[in-house]
Amino acid sequence: MTAQPILQVVDLKKHFPIRKGVLQRVAAKVHAVDGITFHVNAGETLGLVGESGCGKSTAGKTILKLIEPDSGTVRLMGERIDALSPREMWPYRRQLQVVFQDPYSSLSPRLTAGAIVAEPLENFGIAKGKEARERVAWLFEKVGLRAEQMAKYPYEFSGGQRQRLGIARALAVRPKLIVADEPVSALDVSVQAQVVNLLMDLQEEFGLSYLFVAHDLAVVEHISHRVAVMYLGKIVEIADKKSIFAAPKHPYTEALLSAAPLPDPTTKRKRIVLAGDVPSPVNPPSGCRFHTRCPYAIDRCKTEEPVLREAATGHQVACHLR
Repeated sequence: MTAQPILQVVDLKKHFPIRKGVLQRVAAKVHAVDGITFHVNAGETLGLVGESGCGKSTAGKTILKLIEPDSGTVRLMGERIDALSPREMWPYRRQLQVVFQDPYSSLSPRLTAGAIVAEPLENFGIAKGKEARERVAWLFEKVGLRAEQMAKYPYEFSGGQRQRLGIARALAVRPKLIVADEPVSALDVSVQAQVVNLLMDLQEEFGLSYLFVAHDLAVVEHISHRVAVMYLGKIVEIADKKSIFAAPKHPYTEALLSAAPLPDPTTKRKRIVLAGDVPSPVNPPSGCRFHTRCPYAIDRCKTEEPVLREAATGHQVACHLR
């Protein structure tokens, strides 16, 4: 019997209206997330990758209900949460936490580091007073900070230390799933490795699941168990990371991987240069959204949208040619 996924997302959509004129009528819509389906298993990291503007961060925020979805379903541990009101969503907030991209703006400058990490403990009634301070000190130790740093303010920490604070805050309520929205993109390369390794250690210790949103393929390959590739609001390929990086099946994934630098300068890889620019999400192409840049496109690709189907065991791809 297959275990129930921690997170199940089915046909999730989020469009942003563009209003014009005195009456602010809707003139068009930005198709940011346009019908994506995937799941995250217990103790697993699913990497969500794609070019800037493909909708991956919007997908994460919509799952968190920081942005309300237009349609589709989101289930957390089997319970549907996409249609819940803020009050109804409250019990699930403890199980669903987030680590934001920017460690500078995501922490209140008016609170001490200890107060920032203690806040969710008090909000959920987990601990107060001395008990909360002891738990915060323990969390500081878990993320590689010292207990005496609890009295400092965020501006007194480096970028990497601030992101560790953000991780401690997310970890405080012992969630089942953490949405990590490009958590290392604002950090120096040397610090990125430390934070990624910390996330992996915490996952092993606490049995966490991650939805890891990123555009850095090297980081995704290091931390993820499976990878989902997004293009213009759609998921075009999902597979385990070994299959994705060794034998990608979608032309966009092939091009994306060919652009990633290799750590060995003696290794040669054919560079796939895509023609044209990414189409506007306001007016996405008909059929396959990648057909305007795809070197293998046929007439069918221009009119018929491919569905995400299993091309090999555990390997799904949305392409007419695979």
